[in-house]
Formats: sequence, C-alpha cells, structure tokens
Amino acid sequence: MNASIQDRLEAVRGAFLELQQTICAGLEQEDGQGTFHEDRWSRPEGGGGRSRVLTGGGVFEQAGVNYSRVCGAHLPASATARRPELAGRSFQAIGISLVVHPHNPYVPTTHCNVRFFLAEKPGAEPVWWFGGGFDLTPYYAFPEDVVGWHQAARDICAPYGKETYPRFKQWCDEYFYLPHRQEQRGIGGIFFDDLNDWGFERSFNFVRAVGDGFLPAYRAIVNRRKAISYGERERDFQLYRRGRYVEFNLIYDRGTLFGLQSGGRVASILMSLPPEVKWGYDWQPEPGTPESQLASEFLQRRDWLAMPRESSVRPTE
Repeated sequence: MNASIQDRLEAVRGAFLELQQTICAGLEQEDGQGTFHEDRWSRPEGGGGRSRVLTGGGVFEQAGVNYSRVCGAHLPASATARRPELAGRSFQAIGISLVVHPHNPYVPTTHCNVRFFLAEKPGAEPVWWFGGGFDLTPYYAFPEDVVGWHQAARDICAPYGKETYPRFKQWCDEYFYLPHRQEQRGIGGIFFDDLNDWGFERSFNFVRAVGDGFLPAYRAIVNRRKAISYGERERDFQLYRRGRYVEFNLIYDRGTLFGLQSGGRVASILMSLPPEVKWGYDWQPEPGTPESQLASEFLQRRDWLAMPRESSVRPTE
C-alpha cells in the first residue's frame, strides 16, 4: 500500500478513536448515572471494531457509540449505488456511528456519523472520500432547540464556504426522508457523502469539526429539556414516533445496509434501534395538540434559522 495512503488511514483511525472517547465521556457526564459497556470485535474478512453502549441511564435509555474499521475484497452495492465505477474494488472503511435514545420524550433522539472510505484496485489510483453529518429527531420540538441546532451546524460549515451549510442541510433533508410516509424523519442538520474535492487535509479537518461540534450542540438541548416532567401520554407518543425511526433505519439507511451487506457485526449495526417502540394501526394525533404540532410545524423542510426562537410548544399538563 502507498505509504501516504497508509499514513492517512492511521490519522483517520486515531482521530475517530479519540472522538469516540470524547463523546462517550461527555454523554456519561450528561447522564450522571450510566456508563458505557465496551465490546471489541473482529471480522474474518478483515478489520473489526469497538462498540460502546450505555443502557438504562439516568437520562439516556440507550446510547450507542460505535467505532469500526472494516476491509473487504469488493465494495457492497450500498457503497457503489452513487458511484458504480467503483464496483469490484477492494475497500477499507473507518467510521464512528452513534445514536442516542433518551428516556424523557422532551429530549430528542439524535444521530451522528463520520466515516472514511478507501477503494483500491491493482493498476489504478486509490479513491478515497469522507462522509457523515448529524441530525435531530424530536418528539416535542421547541424552536429554541431547532434554531440552536442549525446555528451550530452553520457555524461548523462557515469556514468552508457560505454555500456549505445550505448544501449539506438540503442533502440532510433529502436523505432523512421517509417516502412511504411522505414526511421528514426529524428536523435535520447536515449530511454529506463522497467528499474529496476539497483535498484530504481540508476534508479531514471538516469531518473533525463535525465530530467535535456535535456533542456541545446536543448537550445544550439535553440540559434544557431533561428535567421536564412527563407522563404516560408523552411516553406513548415517543414510542409511536420511534416507530418511524425504526422504519427509516431498516428500509432506507445506507449505513445499515452497508453494514449488513459487508458482513458486519449485527449487534453493533442494529444498536441504532430503540429498546422500546410501538406501532398503532392508523393512529393520528388529535388536531391542536402538542403531538399534532410535531407534524404540522416541524416535520417539513424549511429555513430553520429564519424561525423565531420563542417556543409555542408547552409541556402537557
């Protein structure tokens, strides 16, 4: 392998392992009770990972922060759907993927992912690219939280050009969409893939900024919402909305498909699914309720930074 390529792989590996450690420590501090259990695993085709999961914490019902480095002789179909010219190449993929499911329905679920791919074949130049992003899936959405989340995303993107945030926000909106429901999964954030046109150093710096910026943005929301009291009504709505999360991850999510198609560790791949969820036959919230407000005001594509920060959402009595 080319020495410079090997150096890049090791730099990404070190940065992603450090990011996993930082995020786990921050989530444990925010939770106040739970700690992450770690599993190290390997795969016969090459590579392995370090999965960390927190369950039954004081704030987080389940949080998983997974690191993986996997290798294979052929890129899976999910990785070549957008770039068919890479079919048949061997690959290495390094990434961090995390999902947090809180106890309190007023605290949103969140997801963050950063990844690096290298595709090679004899006699050809190696092809590399970065991908990732973060998004927010509230059950009871507060404008202050939504605006703050997108301001954090815009601030991360600002040093990389004024077009970067609008471009990656739109990509996130288009990606985290459930066609069969005709609704957004949440209020979005930023998402990107196939990032290599900036060159390695600039692309790598951006990915690190995304990883570093995720946790402060999420903890700000958790701090505002985790002490709000809730009852059976809110919990039932949370479990119902979690069903949408499951539908997206199992039907559309390319990361899930890549993991399964590449023979990844199933327990780590499906860590993103919530520990409890429910579906009700054709259930619809009553008009005018906080539950109906989620769909009518928040599960849609819009310029969140133009939204007033004053909240019209109030916890139910």
